[in-house]
Amino acid sequence: MPAQIIHGKEIAEAIRAELKTEVVRLATKGVVPGLGVILVGADPASTSYVTAKEKTCAELGMFSDDNRLPAETSQADLLALVQRMNEDPKIHGILVQLPLPKHIDEAAVLLAIDPDKDVDGFHPVNVGKMVVGEKAYLPCTPHGVIQMLLRSGVETAGAHVVVVGRSNIVGKPVANMLIQKQTGGNATVTVCHTRTKDLAHHVRQADIIIAAAGRPNTITADMVKPGAVVIDVGVNRIEDASKKSGFRLVGDVDFDAVAQVASKITPVPGGVGPMTITMLMWNTVESAKRTLGEA
Repeated sequence: MPAQIIHGKEIAEAIRAELKTEVVRLATKGVVPGLGVILVGADPASTSYVTAKEKTCAELGMFSDDNRLPAETSQADLLALVQRMNEDPKIHGILVQLPLPKHIDEAAVLLAIDPDKDVDGFHPVNVGKMVVGEKAYLPCTPHGVIQMLLRSGVETAGAHVVVVGRSNIVGKPVANMLIQKQTGGNATVTVCHTRTKDLAHHVRQADIIIAAAGRPNTITADMVKPGAVVIDVGVNRIEDASKKSGFRLVGDVDFDAVAQVASKITPVPGGVGPMTITMLMWNTVESAKRTLGEA
């Protein structure tokens, strides 16, 4: 029997409906969740992503302070803008879109963001809190993965999860979340990567596979235990002459073949992708709630 599809778009829409209700409630208390957005340069992918975030803010009734700066913006000017947002009570979350131009030190900019407004969850303070199990802003894509598992009825407690990928954005944080002693955690986690010997051996033991290697067809059907749950975080462009753009998007999983073996699987596109912006809004609303002592 083919796998059940976990539709990230549907789960994201459900969460956004919950957030919209929260935004209305907070507004009655005089607080409108605000997101400060900074885009330096005009990278097409970054521009599209930031535009989508700004649109989502509007849809949810949130305040968005949008700042699109030229690529030649100095690091000093960027840091000054971040500091202005740190001090602005109308802004509860700050997003500096990465990557930044090469003349700007990304680490310095991320460190300049007030940890209480770090809704991307990248500041070392929030990363440290996440690792030790304290309340923190969780990185958006990994948090989205956890929400997808929870809302799809996938039990993580006691499950063996194999994470393929060790990035600071997905692999490491999702592994940390899954081992926490809490709902959506309590799993036994194995982290693999491109240098892992006999990757198939490790993946084949998984009850839940999280593919985040950034390489098409990293996970094939022969690597998947029958009935395993497969979450595909990968987004890769491959050439496709039949498409007007000349390419199509695929994940890290051989979807058609693996879907015949797995019990549940996420598609690409339409799987994890829609969750990332949604969880950014989640964190921003949580930050606004903190100003009222509610979170």
